[in-house]
Amino acid sequence: MSTFGNHFRVTTYGESHCLSVGCIVDGVPPGMALTEDDIQPQMTRRRPGQSAITTPRNEKDRVEIQSGTEFGITLGTPIGLKVMNENQRKQDYGNQTMDLYPRPSHADWTYLEKYGVKASSGGGRSSARETIAGRVAAGAIAEKYLREAFGVEIVAFTTSIGNEFLFPPSATHPTCATNPEFLKLIESIDRKAVDSFLPVRAPNQEVSDRMEKLVADFRDRQDSIGGTVTCVIRNCPTGLGEPCFDKLEATLAHAMLSIPATKGFEIGSGFGGCQVPGSIHNDPFIKAPAVPAGQNGLHASVRLPRLTTKTNNSGGIQGGISNGAPIYFTVGFKPPATIGQAQNTTTYDETEGVLEAKGRHDPCVVPRAVPIVESMAALVIIDALLAQKARESARSLLPPLKGVIPVHQTQQ
Repeated sequence: MSTFGNHFRVTTYGESHCLSVGCIVDGVPPGMALTEDDIQPQMTRRRPGQSAITTPRNEKDRVEIQSGTEFGITLGTPIGLKVMNENQRKQDYGNQTMDLYPRPSHADWTYLEKYGVKASSGGGRSSARETIAGRVAAGAIAEKYLREAFGVEIVAFTTSIGNEFLFPPSATHPTCATNPEFLKLIESIDRKAVDSFLPVRAPNQEVSDRMEKLVADFRDRQDSIGGTVTCVIRNCPTGLGEPCFDKLEATLAHAMLSIPATKGFEIGSGFGGCQVPGSIHNDPFIKAPAVPAGQNGLHASVRLPRLTTKTNNSGGIQGGISNGAPIYFTVGFKPPATIGQAQNTTTYDETEGVLEAKGRHDPCVVPRAVPIVESMAALVIIDALLAQKARESARSLLPPLKGVIPVHQTQQ
């Protein structure tokens, strides 16, 4: 379906080459300052035409708030967002050859099988164009609330393209979770630092240069390449996640794997952690360091956990519930399906032939996927947070229980 979330709900519309794309965002808390200027920076980070290694499609991706605010303040009513498709070129797809063939590894065939009809240009709803308003714009709204109310920070960056890795797995560190350099990076990395390594967004100049050269090589050969994006969520409140079927890592995986071109998700130690014994993998609890009141930089209502973990192989989530440690995960993106090379394939009427696709496409989606990953993470966290706050509010109205461990205690 085209709706994501339960308490903070986003319903999207639009195809790759229609007049506009957009969404309705329902459940935005009232009383928050919000204008297009709060949303546009993330839209600009995701927009096409940013460099020589992205699609040359030139879209400004200017977002317009249609409803749900007055005098720059959210009303608590549904917020409508619209982005015009200014540089649509349906003619790129209107030639006889393109009409005859389902493009290899694209959604042409499956959409036709599902609906009995499909968009004739671009990827329709399967295009990454769908992400611009429904994910990135809505995510920017969610992120502003999370940042202002709870001090949540969400930062994503490129960790691999093809066989070039920011943190190559090794016998010593089969998973980034045990790599001190990685752990140090996710404690402090911010978007300004990530964007200083454009166009690739891998925060290491030497690795970034190699990645850029690799993507350019595939572009020049009319080919494409995939890679991975890692995301860290800092200052996430404890207690988020809804066991058993909506565990926080499960909803994060759902969100990330709904992004076009994704093929994998791992959280914390991930698949590399499967090579580590439990005696090393377990995260022992330790007393959280005390932070004097007013010096933690967080909203006064934010409670700090009394315990933290010595290591963070769990990636900030245990039992499907956030534990207060940084949440980090990695998303895998396949090579873009549409390439300029001639490919042997079969027509819709089962005749073998050769397809040479036309259009404007990224040779690698990874650099532009970074803000999309951040935005989907924000949508997951705010939805889980609103659910938990409703639970905590309902519980606070009951008489206190005797003889139980106090779970909510703000550090002094």
